[in-house]
Amino acid sequence: MAGVSLKCGDCGALLRSVEEAQEHADLTSHSNFSESTERVLNLVCTACSKPCRSKTESDLHTKRTGHTEFVDKTSEAVKPISLEAPKVDATASSENPSAAASTDQNEEMVVPEVDKKLLEELESMGFSTARATRALHYSGNAGLEAAVNWIVEHENDADIDQMPLVPANTKIEAPKPSLTPEELKARQQELRERARKKKEEEEKRMEIEREKERIRIGKELLEAKRVEEENERKRLLALRKAEKEEEKRAREKIKQKLEEDKAERRRRLGLPPEEPSAAKPSPIVEEKKSFVPVRPATKAEQMRECLRSLKQNHKEDDAKVKRAFQTLLTYVGNVARNPDEEKFRKIRLSNQTFQERVGSLKGGIEFLEICGFEKIDGGEFLFLPRHKVEMAVLNSAGSELDSAIKNPFFGVL
Repeated sequence: MAGVSLKCGDCGALLRSVEEAQEHADLTSHSNFSESTERVLNLVCTACSKPCRSKTESDLHTKRTGHTEFVDKTSEAVKPISLEAPKVDATASSENPSAAASTDQNEEMVVPEVDKKLLEELESMGFSTARATRALHYSGNAGLEAAVNWIVEHENDADIDQMPLVPANTKIEAPKPSLTPEELKARQQELRERARKKKEEEEKRMEIEREKERIRIGKELLEAKRVEEENERKRLLALRKAEKEEEKRAREKIKQKLEEDKAERRRRLGLPPEEPSAAKPSPIVEEKKSFVPVRPATKAEQMRECLRSLKQNHKEDDAKVKRAFQTLLTYVGNVARNPDEEKFRKIRLSNQTFQERVGSLKGGIEFLEICGFEKIDGGEFLFLPRHKVEMAVLNSAGSELDSAIKNPFFGVL
């Protein structure tokens, strides 16, 4: 019994005739066909007269347009078909044997030429190069709208994203769209909107990535700055410790020299050596002072002495002194972290908070002046010029203030 349809063994498509099977083979390169008793449906929409070849296609049409009424005209178009090859006239075959032999030979497959400008426009809409090339080729390079229409019709094809390959010097006619003009227009608008949203999402994703990179670089810079400040603080502490040890050794040498001079004078006068218990420290201290070399006080020493004087002058209110130290540390820290910000380098002397915490305490303003602040505008502001900002001085000030806050015996001895 002859079949009523042809079935593609590669994709399962049902075809009404050998001509349709040949057209399907040209479009998809499928070659595995067999006769089938399964009928190809012919469901015609009563609203727009669109024919549907299967229940799946009619359901898709209903989903797109809302049309639900179909007329089954399948029986009107059913004709038995056969895959038997038609007989070929022997005389025609003998006259052109080379043409018959050429069909058995594999022809060279090439990528078809398409309109480059249209290809770029389709790629900018979000379609892949293979899909765009395929659409332009099978739509005959008729234009952007024709290519989009072809994509709409074939977006569910398994090979939609494969680069088309055609025999050299072969031209394939474009299939006719089966959608109505209204459906094509709506689908085209949907694809353009989808491409636009995809592009916007990609831009947002790139912006998020750039923001993450800026945050990462910012954190790395802050960490590098913190490490640099920590190393500078350790260096200053080590320098202070070395200076104190050097001063201690110098005092020991002076003391030893004074003892030797005193013993020598007693020996010359014929007096017995002085007992260690009878030695009086006060004269030695006075002589010691006379032998200490005079040198200018460093910034760190001036700051330390200023803070010690501030605590001595207000020793009855330890909480107020500690609050003043913490406020000064805040001022110094802000300038050290933001040397280019003028708001951190300018202090209004009449500010109530400043007066309560620092200005009213003797030694508070003097400490800021040692750090480089100057009175301007008739004494209305304390201002630290940018070119006078010295990180070493600010780091020393921070170290001295930190020591004064944490050391319970600071300024007591």
